[in-house]
Order: sequence, then C-alpha cells, then structure tokens
Amino acid sequence: MTPGLDHALLVGAAVLLVAVGAVRLSTRLGVPSLLVYLALGVAIGEAGLGIRFDDVELTRVLGFCALIVIIAEGGLTARWSTLRPVLGLSAALSTVGVVVSIVVVGVAVHFLLGLDWRLALLYGAVLSSTDAAAVFATLRRLRLPPRLVATLEAESGMNDAPVVLLVVLLSRESAGHPWWYEVGLVAYELAAGAAVGVAAGLAGRWALRRGALPSAGLYPIGVVGFTVLAYAAGAVLHASGFLAVYVAGVLLGNARLPHRQAILGFADGLAWLAQIGLFVLLGLLASPGRLDAAVLPAVVTGLALVLAARPLSVAVSALPFPLGLREQAFLSWAGLRGAVPIVLATIPLSERVPGAERLFDAVFVLVVIFTLLQTTTLAPVARRLGVTAPAEATEIHVETAPLERMRADLLQLEVPPGSRIAGVHVDELRLPLGASVTLVLRDGAGFVPGPDTRLKTGDSLLIVAIGGVRDEAERRLRAVSRRGRLARWFGEYGDDRDA
Repeated sequence: MTPGLDHALLVGAAVLLVAVGAVRLSTRLGVPSLLVYLALGVAIGEAGLGIRFDDVELTRVLGFCALIVIIAEGGLTARWSTLRPVLGLSAALSTVGVVVSIVVVGVAVHFLLGLDWRLALLYGAVLSSTDAAAVFATLRRLRLPPRLVATLEAESGMNDAPVVLLVVLLSRESAGHPWWYEVGLVAYELAAGAAVGVAAGLAGRWALRRGALPSAGLYPIGVVGFTVLAYAAGAVLHASGFLAVYVAGVLLGNARLPHRQAILGFADGLAWLAQIGLFVLLGLLASPGRLDAAVLPAVVTGLALVLAARPLSVAVSALPFPLGLREQAFLSWAGLRGAVPIVLATIPLSERVPGAERLFDAVFVLVVIFTLLQTTTLAPVARRLGVTAPAEATEIHVETAPLERMRADLLQLEVPPGSRIAGVHVDELRLPLGASVTLVLRDGAGFVPGPDTRLKTGDSLLIVAIGGVRDEAERRLRAVSRRGRLARWFGEYGDDRDA
C-alpha cells in the first residue's frame, strides 16, 4: 500500500474507534451522539487537525448512501402490528405536514430575514424532514406509548422521500412546467416508489425463505442487498428510492426469515456505521470560520420551525385522526432534526443556488442547537404532558439457534418504580399459551420463576413467545402495566378484544 492510503486508514480507524467509544460517553452525559460525531468531524477538519475537505458532491452521494442504510434499518425494525394503526397519521405528517412546514418556515424567513422566495422555501423544504437516525436513537431510550413511537419512527422513515423531491425541484432552474405538473410528478414518484418497495420486499421474502443459503451470515447481506435494490430500482424508474427502501424494509423485517435476529443485529451495526460516517463527514465539510455569522439566522429559523411550523403541521395532519392535544404537543416537540437536513442542504449547494452556502451554515448551526435542546428535554416534556408509559415488552436482539427453529421471540420487561406489575404473581400475568416467563433477574442474580413468584420493582423479566402469540403477549403485558392484577376486571384482557 502507498503511504497516503496507510495514513488514511490509520486516521479512519482511529476516528471510528473514538466514535464508538463516544456513544457510551454521550449516553452518560445525556448528549446526543450525533452531536459528538459532528464535533469530531469539525475537530479533524480545517480548524482542528487541518484536514481540508470541501467536496460537496461527494458528501451528497455518501450522505444519500448512508440514509439508505439508516432508513432500511428503521423499516426492518418496525413492527407491523404497531405500525399499521398509525400508518394514516404518519403518511399525513409526511405529506400534508411537510407542505405546511415548508410554507410556514418559508413565509417566516422571507419576512424576518429578508430572503427571496425561492431561498426562503428552500429553508423550509430542507428543514421539513425529521431525521430517522436522531428519532430512532432518541426515542428507543424513552418509555413512551408504542403509538407515539411508531408514529414518529414511521414519519421519519417516510418523509425523506417527498422532501428530497421538493428540495431538488426548488434547487433547479424552473423548466417552465405548470404547478399541477410538478404536483403530479411528486405524486407519481411517491406512488411508484411505494410500488417498487412492495415488489422488492416480496421478492426478498420469497427468495430468502427458499434460498437455503449455506451460511447464516449470507442472510443479512441478502436483506440489505434487497433494500439497496429497492432504492436503485426506484431511482432508475424515476420513482422515490427512499420510500422504496422503507417499504421494502418493513416487508422484510416482518417476514419470518431464517436467522432473523442475525439480520436485525447486522442492520443495527451497519446503521451505526452509516451514522458515524455521515455525521463525521458533515462535520468535516463545515467551515467553523463561517458559523458565527449563521447563528442569528439559525435561531430565527429554528424558532419559526419549532414554535410555529411543526405544531401547525401536526395539528393539520391530525385533523382526521383521534389524537389528543397532549399527544399532538409531544409529536410537535419530538420532531427531531439531525443529519438529514444537513445532507439536503448540500443539494442546493451542489446546484450553486445563490445563498446556498449561507443556507448550509444556518442549517448546520440550527441542527446543533435545537438537537441539543430537544433531545435533552424530551423525557421531562413527556412526563409533563403525561404521555409516558410503563415498561413494556420489547424485542432484544439475540441470536440463538433454538429460538430460530421454534420461530420464537425473546422479550424483555423491566419493572420500574411505580409500575403496577410490581406485586403481581407470575401466574396472574395470564400470558397466552405459547408465552412464558423463563427468567427473572433480581438484585444482580437470575432465577427461574414459579407460578407463585411475586414480581418486584427493579425486576427484569425474560419472556419467550412463539411467533403466533407475540403480539397478544405484548398486549396482555401492557394491560397489566396499566391495571395490575385487576386488569381483567377493567375489561383489559390483552387479546384481540383490546386491540
């Protein structure tokens, strides 16, 4: 190898290892890891170690590649049973909500910052998409009702598709088409993208179930290959590749594929690698010397987004759906921005739109300020609004051959302070046939419980559930979480009657 390549590998490996270690540090400090990665990129850039990087087009291409992996992982881990009830609301937030957000932010920055209408609408379009990586990483650490989590995750997985199309349209010189032509084009690309995703997902399910591959490690590669195929096929057909990736990921993630846990573990690791590379690269592209001048536009735009555009987009999108004001308020505050707006800001930059450099700088500063503000306050805001939930059963990623052969899932349940599960006997959980509490971890020691074992605060339960009763077991555990041992007396059975 050449010395230059050796040095590049040395720096790359060092950055990767520091980024991996930073996850633990950021968790302890309560700082979002994406901000640590952005800071790491700035530190090794022109203002730090002196590495100069200004290739906008390469950043755009690699950013899109990273988003494909991140969105695919979000689709693979989405449970259809929790996604289906919120699909309409998430779709409304990803379309109607996006349009409302673009208009409100565009009007605000046009009048407050004196920007021309094209650039003002570009500010709104770039910032209208919530970030999948930020949403997935943040919400999965909080105890929230599954409906809210599923809504936000589905929205962040789907809204990239229309936003990318709108940013590209606004960044390019007008071709003289009437407005209805542009609207029809966006509608076609979304519909065709969804169709391509369905085709790729179904093809992947059929092939991987019947492929009888000789190694378990080939199945995760095959799944990722089908999600990338969905994006590429969508792009070739002038459809939305990002929507195709998410739809294909949902179909593959909810299929009973061989070595499913290995697939999810591989996708999770790949998504982490994509996030690290993407955020470090974006930090490297930023020029700290220009960021001071971007603080005021970033704060003004961010306030318009958080206090006006996001709440109004949620309110308008939620009109046809039964969603309370407290839930709407939380959805408004939890619309996190992360790497996606910064990646989208490279599109007008590469198209040489006048003012695009100031747009990139403002979006970079806005993401840093408001990500730090929102992610650190999500938990107290959720408690204040009363939308927190007791500890509920969630899937943990383990690879074990017996579970694969039995087509079973391993669930984990924590009993936090104040949970009504505390004091309940194991047999009073009344889990469906095919689900069983196999292990209880208490005070650092594990034991196999009996029917008369009384659960205590701080216990951690491992529950094995065969595929056919997994959803019913989760519903029953949520019912007991709400009502305790008297759940059945309150009409909460945890079966299809409570679905």
